[in-house]
Amino acid sequence: MSEKEIKNLEKIFNQRIANDEKIEPKDWMPVKYRKTHIRQISQHAHSEVVGMLPEGNWITRAPSLRRKVALLAKVQDEAGHGLYLYSATETLGISRDELYEQLHTGKAKYSSIFNYPAITWADMGAVGWLVDGAAIINQVALTTTSYGPYARAMVRICKEESFHQRQGFEILLTLCKGSEEQKAMAQDSLNRWWWPSLMMFGPKDEESPNTEQSMKWKLKRKSNDDLRQQFIDQTVPQAKILGITIPDPDLKWNEERQSYDFGKIDWDEFWQVVYGHGPCNKERMAARVGAWDEGEWVRDAALAYAEKQKTSLKKEVSLS
Repeated sequence: MSEKEIKNLEKIFNQRIANDEKIEPKDWMPVKYRKTHIRQISQHAHSEVVGMLPEGNWITRAPSLRRKVALLAKVQDEAGHGLYLYSATETLGISRDELYEQLHTGKAKYSSIFNYPAITWADMGAVGWLVDGAAIINQVALTTTSYGPYARAMVRICKEESFHQRQGFEILLTLCKGSEEQKAMAQDSLNRWWWPSLMMFGPKDEESPNTEQSMKWKLKRKSNDDLRQQFIDQTVPQAKILGITIPDPDLKWNEERQSYDFGKIDWDEFWQVVYGHGPCNKERMAARVGAWDEGEWVRDAALAYAEKQKTSLKKEVSLS
């Protein structure tokens, strides 16, 4: 393809983005657009799958049958989200095995929030309320992203994440209405999860290498800082309903901006976790790699069965 033809295709592509048209898998797209989407959608998929680990650990220890069933349903939802997103990523020309290999070798990242430990039952509430609450704010914007398969996957995911957020809030509300010890447990979980939840939106805009281009392609509709501010403004009133305190002495309402001012985020901690030095990075990756290795016989059996069915079908066709 000549340089002139490529420039013409780029012009058509950019006009389609400007017109808010969806880009589909068989459409022409710039190489960088394809690579950027592979990175972002696969990172999202990895986050859904790794995010099952701290929650799955609490299924058998949940305080009632109702809580066990609800948490189990949530973990199953997260597995489904990973499936949707891996499938969407595959439409960009990369195989599932390649995506797993990138995760297991550390080449691909996942959300830094899942490298923190869930040490009490209240953490299941904080994860649902804060982590899934932050995810919803980010993901609702993605329902209008420019890449069709990703946008369509996000519609169902957002509906289910909304349930997860309400489930987490209800867990904490129950604790906050209970004994002093239970309310203290809820406060402790908020203390530990608040700042990592703010880090979920990524680095400050001026330090985010991909934000500008992603905004131009309408992969992202809002910047990291705008999404973070939206999360804070929505979450602070919810904490007041619970009767627990946001662990930020600098948090205050700004009448002029009609928004909350907040304290300084520890970006050194954020980058330490991103680069593999968080409290649970090694544990999470060991669990994922271990599950992949132990599940090899299942994959082999499924492939053998599929091949057997294919051969059987061919024989039936030839005999007919």
